[in-house]
Amino acid sequence: MSDWLISLEGTPAGHHLALALALMAAILHAAFGALQKGRHDPWLTRGAIDASYAVMAAPFALFVVPWPEPHMWPIFAGAWAIHIVYKLLQAMAYTRGAYTVVYPVVRGTGPLFAVIGAYLIFGEQFNLVQWGGVAVLLSGIFGLAAYNMAYLTAARDTLAAALTLALMTGFMVAAYTTYDAYGIRATADPFTFLAWFFLIDGLTMPVIALHRWRAMAAPPSPGPLMLRGVIGGIVAFFSFGSIMLATRLDNVGEAAVLRETSTVFAALIGWLVLGETVGPRRTVLMSLIAIGAVIVEMGG
Repeated sequence: MSDWLISLEGTPAGHHLALALALMAAILHAAFGALQKGRHDPWLTRGAIDASYAVMAAPFALFVVPWPEPHMWPIFAGAWAIHIVYKLLQAMAYTRGAYTVVYPVVRGTGPLFAVIGAYLIFGEQFNLVQWGGVAVLLSGIFGLAAYNMAYLTAARDTLAAALTLALMTGFMVAAYTTYDAYGIRATADPFTFLAWFFLIDGLTMPVIALHRWRAMAAPPSPGPLMLRGVIGGIVAFFSFGSIMLATRLDNVGEAAVLRETSTVFAALIGWLVLGETVGPRRTVLMSLIAIGAVIVEMGG
């Protein structure tokens, strides 16, 4: 499968596959965010998810994919550091703010910084039509966040802190998107990067989560928490794995923008699963996100 995937790099078929992978990542990332924000403490959920996908990745990393080249170990160390900062900021943001406020801000700042990073690192350039699509998409995302913030009835005392953390998290989304694209392109076999990334990335948050769980006066039962972790681990494999493969096959900036249609799916999940209101205004704003993504894709 690796040889087939590599053969598609830079081809029209590779572009179409990257588009499909980015959209799949959008749907699954919205589900992933809802899993972390849902029933349990976000720190505990993240620890359970990371532990699950580290265990799942271990046999593939150790026994299935080719061993990483020597130059990959510093790259893995950099990816680990960037993702840890991202996850710490995200957990702090989710602890302080409503999901439908925090998530759009995180995902709105991410693609803007990612497009800039893709230009600086990979020399990718958007034309005026594509920048117009980015503007439409961001207006929908930030409009959605503003609307949710205006009608927020809970957690207003921590709103400023949540928004600040969400902006910082969005910057880290761009950082890991561009860095992971660099990393997956630096190895001969993309699945080597994926397997070792998930193994290494999943080792830290479980330790933090376990410490937090032990310090709780009434810690939740580990059974349901770990079940959520296993589900989240599977979702993470396909969500993060899809976007990483998309950035190897095609332009990083386009993949980053298309993934941010996840905000639409996040709003739907917030409505259907978390019981949060959508309404006509939010429907219009979500439509802007989708239209902006289409403009970016068609403009390229």
